[in-house]
Amino acid sequence: MSEGEFPDAEYVIVSSRLIPDHDGGFTLATLARARQMAAAGVHDGAGPLLLTLDPGIPTDHARHRAAFAGRDLVVDPARMRNLFDEAADSRGGAAAWLRAAAEAGAPDPALEYRVIADAADRPVVSLPVIAGDPDWHVTTAPVAVHDEHGRVIGVVGGFGALYRAWLEHVVAQLRSRSGAGSTEADAAARPVVVICESRQLGELLAGWDDPDVRLVHTIHTIHLEPPFTPDATVNALWSRWFTLAERFDAVLWPTAAQRSDVQERFGASDVHVVVPSAVAPVASVAPLAARAPHRIVMLNRLAPGKRIDHAVRALQRVLASVPDATLDIYGDGPEREALHALIDERGLEAHVALRGLTGNPGGVLDEASVFLSTSAFEGQGLSLAEALVHGCPVVAYDVRYGPADMLAEGGGILVPDGNIDALAAALVHLLTDIELRARLTAEAVAAARAVHPDATMAALAQAVDDVLGRPSRRTPPR
Repeated sequence: MSEGEFPDAEYVIVSSRLIPDHDGGFTLATLARARQMAAAGVHDGAGPLLLTLDPGIPTDHARHRAAFAGRDLVVDPARMRNLFDEAADSRGGAAAWLRAAAEAGAPDPALEYRVIADAADRPVVSLPVIAGDPDWHVTTAPVAVHDEHGRVIGVVGGFGALYRAWLEHVVAQLRSRSGAGSTEADAAARPVVVICESRQLGELLAGWDDPDVRLVHTIHTIHLEPPFTPDATVNALWSRWFTLAERFDAVLWPTAAQRSDVQERFGASDVHVVVPSAVAPVASVAPLAARAPHRIVMLNRLAPGKRIDHAVRALQRVLASVPDATLDIYGDGPEREALHALIDERGLEAHVALRGLTGNPGGVLDEASVFLSTSAFEGQGLSLAEALVHGCPVVAYDVRYGPADMLAEGGGILVPDGNIDALAAALVHLLTDIELRARLTAEAVAAARAVHPDATMAALAQAVDDVLGRPSRRTPPR
């Protein structure tokens, strides 16, 4: 196998949901991985199958696929499939897999149920509603299965059993379609690589015992609670996941620092691999002369963890040295009103603007002189990586995880976490020293090579080759 070439197998990416303009960088990173795998030749350029499990309605999912296609975020929208769309589609016995999975039983009378119906409004599957419980997904409360007339014919034991029943059906389809010209035994044993993009799904799939399925789990976020030091409390949502980590065939960490902290704390293992999310290169980097000389930009959700109020306060201090400096903040979220109030309180309306969502982040970065990040934590920091790709120097708090990894080869200035005075000083230094900006611009482009799709796909292909070369961690070899 040559470098960057993916082994011969069936490839599937499974995500809890993929909805335009939801879930921040998670959705974009998941879709980008699929596109980059397609570009690397997976399934002759069609890329992996994209599976989602959110119980929306088919018209919503069709709208989501159309939106992604319109933004060139998917190679082929027909390769996006949803569990509940297929459960509710009775044409050609499409829901036979669901009824075949049902066992004797009845809904729990103590629970409320959400009914998923087909196009004729006949119940197909009824989901238990586990309100207010962050661990709702691990319930074994019965999921009710209905026949073609809408009558309950049995149950499956919770969301995990439901998800695995569908995935086993999908995998069987893939093997049967790819097995033409092969013996039945060869087709049934064709390797399938499932890339799981969600912690909740990972917990439910960790018991999947098909010996020819390799389960590769990606990580998108930090696993720690404040103060985010390596020995800090593990986020409660991740505690159970860590007890299952050795059951995945590979875990893909976005930064070397996070993998190192995890292995130091939980033990070294070849299951842990560094594979960052990639950012596509640009044809050319905007020269300094084409950039607004004192324009600072941010691209992130308006959420508490992003600490955008630090940026507003720092900008006020920057104005004492750079009176025409501006801060343009792109994104939306729950902190919008509070930030508006802070901007008004400080009299910064002429210098700080909340621009909302942008469909052209590259254009924003091409026009700016500085990219600013004030996050309290990151997984990798995709917008920071995009800034480097576009040659836009970065000023960022030195937090886990991402900024230190991304700026290790230059391209920006790291500031002690939470130090607003140091943040303002770094911004002034960068805005007033054109030679420094020119040097950091060149460094940024060089640093961005670490997240070039060629590099990340080579790392992913090698991880897949490694896991296919050894037995599944969940079942003994046949």
